[in-house]
Amino acid sequence: MATKVLPYLYAIVKLYPPKIIVAWGEAISGNLKIRDWLMANNFPELAAFTSALNLNEDAREWLMKNGHPELLALVMGAEGDEKACDWLRAYGFTKVALMAEGADNDQEAIEELLKDGHHEWVMISMKIRGVKNAIQRDQDDWHTYSTR
Repeated sequence: MATKVLPYLYAIVKLYPPKIIVAWGEAISGNLKIRDWLMANNFPELAAFTSALNLNEDAREWLMKNGHPELLALVMGAEGDEKACDWLRAYGFTKVALMAEGADNDQEAIEELLKDGHHEWVMISMKIRGVKNAIQRDQDDWHTYSTR
């Protein structure tokens, strides 16, 4: 019997108070103290997300094994994986797909979230974008340096 998946943004509003969303944003931006606080205070999926975003394979596996494939799809979509965004939409996570696309430098996705009044999700998307783009720059710089 298939279960109906609630749109994630509806579920996240019920699960996470605004201060937790702000804390998640700070953890995404690299605040390890807040990431550790999230882990210790019953938000391990948000802490794992920040590690998964920073290319930690164990965290990516943890998200899948612990029932948070939508968070892994958000990471993968932010990295340009169109199939991840398609999966998000297919399972009712349309706004999360927009967050992923916005994090992958799609300004139209950000504008769509803003138009719908989802300022907190734009903030998360932009923080993901900053991390993702910094990782990509570092990888590009390393590739350029190592091929000289």
